[in-house]
Amino acid sequence: MFFADEPYVSDFFKLTVRDNAIPVVDTEVARSLDLYQGTRLIGEDEAVELARTADIPAIYTTSENSIAWIAKHLVFSELPAKIALFKDKLKFRELTKSLFPDFRFKGVRLEDLEQIEFADLPLPFIIKPTAGFFSMGVYKVSGPDEWASTIAALHVEIDQIKDLYPEAVLNTRWFIIEQVINGEEYAFDAYFNATGEPVILSILQHVFSSEDDVSDRVYISSKEIIENNLEEFTDFARKIGELARVKNFPVHIELRRDKDGTLLPIEVNPMRFGGWCTTADVSFLAYGLNPYLCYYAQEKPDWPEILKGKEGKLFSIVVLDNSTGMDAGEIAAFNYAKLLSGFERPLELRKVDHTRYPVFGFLFTETREDNFIELENILHSDLTEFVQTNVEGY
Repeated sequence: MFFADEPYVSDFFKLTVRDNAIPVVDTEVARSLDLYQGTRLIGEDEAVELARTADIPAIYTTSENSIAWIAKHLVFSELPAKIALFKDKLKFRELTKSLFPDFRFKGVRLEDLEQIEFADLPLPFIIKPTAGFFSMGVYKVSGPDEWASTIAALHVEIDQIKDLYPEAVLNTRWFIIEQVINGEEYAFDAYFNATGEPVILSILQHVFSSEDDVSDRVYISSKEIIENNLEEFTDFARKIGELARVKNFPVHIELRRDKDGTLLPIEVNPMRFGGWCTTADVSFLAYGLNPYLCYYAQEKPDWPEILKGKEGKLFSIVVLDNSTGMDAGEIAAFNYAKLLSGFERPLELRKVDHTRYPVFGFLFTETREDNFIELENILHSDLTEFVQTNVEGY
């Protein structure tokens, strides 16, 4: 069974669950998301009973907001504890300590940041919420002179974002400080099947504008990226799955490959693929692969067949986060037409109310490898060129 939840459910997801009679739990939130007529809805009591009687229930959530429902209603199962192993970044680091014994990390409460003995921290380091989403509350610190300003900036941001998501999704009270993981960063969707074997459904490279960039602006997928990493990432996921002993369990995994070729996990997001229906949907737009259906039907992609004819193409997700430095109330409009004019083949644009969430939208594109400059341009843009303030016009 699937859960549809805020902040966003795509038309592609709605079509998938309706056309394949995938049961969707009929929560109050699901009823507010305009699921298509004919969607197979099941009551909450029926969902609980299905989970109780199933050997290992297969559940998917569009958003980690649904974790609270699972924790409340499925307490009799192992699922809430399995979710916590991944969602809580401190628990995840403890879980994987045997695989990465030299990795340094530390948990700390927000109110205790000023009392930390800075000399004991692994420079350079990343500080981020123990339960987080997007790059909210994520900062890189390279030296002691940056620490005071980072704490100040963190307090300001937390005041702005603390009410956007449930605490199970974004914990603004507890943070993890961990050593910087250098190297190329990747993200991939996968699920552990009924026997615990990992099945990879997408692979994207996360590209950055600089070494200090921690944003989620651009993710790219290609035939080469998938072929070069499929076997190694599958083995990586298998090791983590064996530690957690998960089955029928979807995940979105972020990791880096360091200069020695070692893979190190950044985080594993449970019960979903990429947030806001992004990474799963780009797999369909790029390759015709439906990850939601693959998981529900327990199917494994035939990657050699899927990737035929995809040579020389890059398929990207562009996250239009509000990096303008302006408060949402200062911005009257975003010029989406101007944005689209900078890309040779936009596949889909999803607009978001920037006054509700700190993002203008998501753009899916297809780009020739030799035209990477269009991705480079948006990667380095702070998006001010696309916004209209309340005191000006185009």
